[in-house]
Formats: sequence, C-alpha cells, structure tokens
Amino acid sequence: MHLSREHLIRALWTLFEPVHAVSYFAPQARAAFADIGLPRYWDGYFAGRAAPLGRIGGAPVTAIFSGFAPALVERALPAVWATVTPAQALEARSVGAAASLRALAADAGVIEASVALAADALAPIALGITTIGRPLAAANRTLAAEPDPANPDPFRRLWQAATTLREHRGDGHVIALVAGDIAGLTTIVLRASLDLDAAAVQQSRGWTAEEWDAEVCSLVRRGLLESPGGGGAEKPASRISPAGRTALDAAERLTNILAVGPWADLDDDRLREIARTLEPIALACGAAFPYPNPIGMPRPWDATADPEATTVPGGPRSE
Repeated sequence: MHLSREHLIRALWTLFEPVHAVSYFAPQARAAFADIGLPRYWDGYFAGRAAPLGRIGGAPVTAIFSGFAPALVERALPAVWATVTPAQALEARSVGAAASLRALAADAGVIEASVALAADALAPIALGITTIGRPLAAANRTLAAEPDPANPDPFRRLWQAATTLREHRGDGHVIALVAGDIAGLTTIVLRASLDLDAAAVQQSRGWTAEEWDAEVCSLVRRGLLESPGGGGAEKPASRISPAGRTALDAAERLTNILAVGPWADLDDDRLREIARTLEPIALACGAAFPYPNPIGMPRPWDATADPEATTVPGGPRSE
C-alpha cells in the first residue's frame, strides 16, 4: 500500500518529536533549569521554549504556543527574566536536553556515532526551512548551526535540529487550528474527549474548572461535542461529535500539508533512510515519557518493519 507524501512526513515527525520532548520529561533537563535558579517546572518550560524569541512577555507566548491558559503563562513570563537572561535559558535547555539524550541513548545501547549520523541528517533540513508565519521555527533556525569546533556535541546538535523541525510543524499546526476555528482551549477540550486525560490536561495547561466547563458548553452549542462533561475527574467525559472529529481531522490534514516544505528536496527512499537512522534514538527517548502522554505525542513509527507507515495514525486517536 502506498500512502501519501504528507503521511510519510507525518510518520517521520513521530521520530523527531520524542527527541525534542525529552526536554519536558527527563530529569536531567529539569535539573538544568533548577541549576540556573528556575526550579519550578513551568518557569523552566516557558523560559526555555520562549528563550529563542528573546525577552518576551506572556501575551505573545500565549498566542504563539496556543492551548495554555494566559494566567499560567503570565505567572512565568516576563517574571523569569528577572532571574535569568534568555541566553542563560537557551544554554540550560541545550545542556539539559543533551544530558537527557546522552543518558537515554546509553541506557538503550545507542552509540554516539549513531547520534552524530542523525544530527548530520537533520541539521541541514532544519537550516533550510522557510519561516514566514512561523515564529518559533524562525527563532530556532538561527540556533540549528553547523557543528561548533569548540563544542562538537552531537547530542546538542541533534536536539536543536529536531526542535527546529518540531517547532516548524508546531507553528503550522497552530495555523491550521486557527483556520479551523478550533485553536487554544478549544483544541485541548476536543482532544480531551478523544485521546488526552481531561483532568490532567486541564490542570497542566492551567485552565480553571469554570473556564473548562464554559468551553465544553460552547462546543456543545457548536455541535463539536455531544454531551456536557468537563470539569475534571468528578464529571463524565464529553464525547466528541462527528463534526468535532471532522474539525480535528481537517486541522491535522492541513498541518501535514504545511509540514512538507522542509523535506521537498528529499525523495521517499531518503525519508525512510532518515527514519531508520532516527528510529533507535526515538525509541530510546520513549523511556522518558508514557504513552498516552500529556502532549498527545504518538508512538514512534517502526520504519524498519513498516516502511509504508501504515500503522501510523493520520491524526489524534484514542489508545
């Protein structure tokens, strides 16, 4: 069975997303932020992820990231910049991510030469992206540089290349959600009716029970949910309606289309070759987080056993 180019590139995303995501879950990554005076998780998260944008405040980060409650973001930004500079946050996230990848690779028996090969494959692609309308991708592309002779760490280089490509896709995803009128809290509530834990994601994204319940009621009125639930574990989960599922699927299809650009010069065989290079690293990273997980990251593509990516879902699915 031959699947679309867009689906093949989506499948490849499931292999570089875990590399990026270790910076949110692995203890070494969290310790790196604590070492610079940011022991609270969300201070480190927002400082690290927003640092490529400079000394930025909460309102633009809420708009760019999508899905987080403004109050949660604004507890961290711009206050963290009184403790650290963006440059310090960038260094902490890079050091922590590299330490995380190094430990996970060692535990899985992945040698450094394999990581260097993966970095060599992804870095030129990350450097070649176009970034109009993609603020996080643009800011990260400037960091996805060629090897620094003074610091030739392949783990840092792989993480930054994977992060740049991940943020490119993520920026495109926000574009698709806005186009479908399902961005922000709407996305989170719809996904919680499908493949995310409602109580956990409501709390982790900083939404109050009142905000959540109001969004559930709004989505019922719009026909995107079938029954009012929301509000955490005490209330029954809402069921996504056919219209809600169609809206999510349409956004995912557009996301997939918008993610094709960086890979345009590579044929399908080269994509599969890169996938096989990334596969053991992605599997090693999987030890850092559960499936399902709070960020909705799917399981990595088994590019060796399934070269056509037939087992990779085309969008959010319940486990």
